[in-house]
Amino acid sequence: MELLQDILTGIANNIFNQVPILIGLIALAGLLLQRKPFETVVAGTVRAVVGVVILTLGVEIFVGGLVAFQAIVASAVGLEPPTATSTLNDFLAGAGSAVPLIIAVGFGIHLLLVRVFPAARYVYLTGHLMFWMSIVIAASLVEVFADVPRTTLIVVGAVLIACYWTLQPLWVAPLMRRLMGHDQFGLGHTTSTVALLAGYGSRALRLGDARTHDSEKLTLPRQISFFKDINVSTAVIISVIMIAAIAFASPAVVEEQMAGSELLPWAWGLTQALRFAAGIAILLFGVRMFLAEIVPAFKGISDKVLPGTKPALDIPVVFPKAPTAVMIGFLSSTVVFLVCMGVFAATGWFVLVPPMIMLFFGGGCGGVFGNAVAGWRGAVFGGVVNGILLAFGQWISWGLYDRTAPELATLADPDWFAVGWLVLGAGNVLAPLGAAAPWIIAGATLVVTVAVLVVLSRRGEPVTSSPAPAPAGADAPADAPAPADAPARSEAPSSRPPSRPGKE
Repeated sequence: MELLQDILTGIANNIFNQVPILIGLIALAGLLLQRKPFETVVAGTVRAVVGVVILTLGVEIFVGGLVAFQAIVASAVGLEPPTATSTLNDFLAGAGSAVPLIIAVGFGIHLLLVRVFPAARYVYLTGHLMFWMSIVIAASLVEVFADVPRTTLIVVGAVLIACYWTLQPLWVAPLMRRLMGHDQFGLGHTTSTVALLAGYGSRALRLGDARTHDSEKLTLPRQISFFKDINVSTAVIISVIMIAAIAFASPAVVEEQMAGSELLPWAWGLTQALRFAAGIAILLFGVRMFLAEIVPAFKGISDKVLPGTKPALDIPVVFPKAPTAVMIGFLSSTVVFLVCMGVFAATGWFVLVPPMIMLFFGGGCGGVFGNAVAGWRGAVFGGVVNGILLAFGQWISWGLYDRTAPELATLADPDWFAVGWLVLGAGNVLAPLGAAAPWIIAGATLVVTVAVLVVLSRRGEPVTSSPAPAPAGADAPADAPAPADAPARSEAPSSRPPSRPGKE
């Protein structure tokens, strides 16, 4: 048993939590199953891996700026982050050490569900979020059932995470098809709650028309038309925000973030903003290169091993579709969160920490999905939704995880709150049943998941077989990857580790 645990832990740590390796193995297997020539297998696999590495490098470049920005903004408004007696590192060294096993066992259950049920057609491949969502579920179980046996924690956690991986791409699939104009891949990301609220909320509120108000077709006065270039607008906007924050922040905090740089603070802030813009450009290039290889490569797995399946991928895969909407969502999300931060501080409710990484990826998600339904107005709405969810979610969740990993509240995407609160709520209701309670939660979740998949299968609804109409005004997606039966392109057009730099 101990040997098996060591093997599963090694697989989780060295494959699932290492996104380039995971994607490389998927691409390799897919190309081999298609019996492609040796040179095509090597080239396709390497290009897929390099695309992921480029994407990751882009993320690391601008995430580094976001972390510094977060500290400087907090200092500028005169707030100190909350403290806790327990830490995430303590949890991972204790009960949380079961997380790699939860990932490995859970992925096996996920693949089984995908193989058995025709309606389950997405294989979740966002490796770093496998790690983080497994931590959320494990911490939620331990918070309610403090003395839960390790075996119970592993099996119950694996069932819960497998059900989430199976269902999450499905509930966002209609909006994903509307956004992308095709269904060659799905979304596997823990901002799906924002996507749903941004898309369906924009439609319910009738905020606008995707054709008329498309953020990518905004008409700007000639003097500020440069804002249409996403690289220019990002650099200018972030530069203004960063320099303004530096002006009001504590000199000691700014000096600490500058890490011995000999530049003047304003020059350093400008440099960070330019690096942020460069990181976005690198990320988008990596996304295009990665998609150009993984989608056709995955066809081998879809044809031979898991019939009809498609990969569910990280949130940056949708950013090239509407980069202006990404920036609109990020900015509106940030503004709303900062307003909430001021309100919370004034009322004495809680000291919010500005989670810039989650504001960017979640705001970008809300922006693109809101834009797909209601144009730039929907993009603003999506960002507002993300900012509100992160603010109130952080406030509520900090105390809920005070015995395990309260930092999860400040690192969270909205799905973390949704899933974690459901597990905590169910656990508190069933706690009087003792040791049987975790198993009841797992059993009930599995039954509901299977029931949903059976209903979808019996309806015969093509969960992924036919694309929904593209957003009004959207042409055939020029940034979409090659069709699944097309040869891999040789060139592209112009995992989150514990510190969570590769988040989204």
